[in-house]
Amino acid sequence: MDVKPKQAGKVKQTIIDFLITMSLFDELTPVELGLAADYMNFFEFEQGKVLFKEGDPGDYICFVVEGAVDILKLSATGQRAVIATLTRGSTIGEMSIIDNIARSATVKARKNSTLVILSRKGFNTILDKHPKIGIKILKGIARLLSLNMRRTSSHLADYIVPVDSGS
Repeated sequence: MDVKPKQAGKVKQTIIDFLITMSLFDELTPVELGLAADYMNFFEFEQGKVLFKEGDPGDYICFVVEGAVDILKLSATGQRAVIATLTRGSTIGEMSIIDNIARSATVKARKNSTLVILSRKGFNTILDKHPKIGIKILKGIARLLSLNMRRTSSHLADYIVPVDSGS
């Protein structure tokens, strides 16, 4: 991961203030947000830098605090195509917290960006030490994945030939 930690200080409160804005953390109380924030870090990376590449092992989830990142996917011709640009409040790599499968896309900074990162190790520690909080976060991730699947299915339907409904 080619990122550098942001300087400490009021970092925890800044993370909490950001998490409050994320629907993934809607079920957490302020105290629970504070406990979850203990396992998260701020990272900054510069325009043009790659956070991770498609096929890399994944063991952390990212939340975009500021800036913009491009999600790139290899096409059938071997070219990288930008499939999305994510900005403040977006989540990256949520599948990597759940499974041990390689990254499904490349993430590159479109401009200087700041992220909050929760590692799988940090998430597992939350699950072990604070299972109620871990379950709430897991439910938030499940809602996010479900929403993404519904959105993808809807987009896919736009490219599929309709079935004759005259039967």
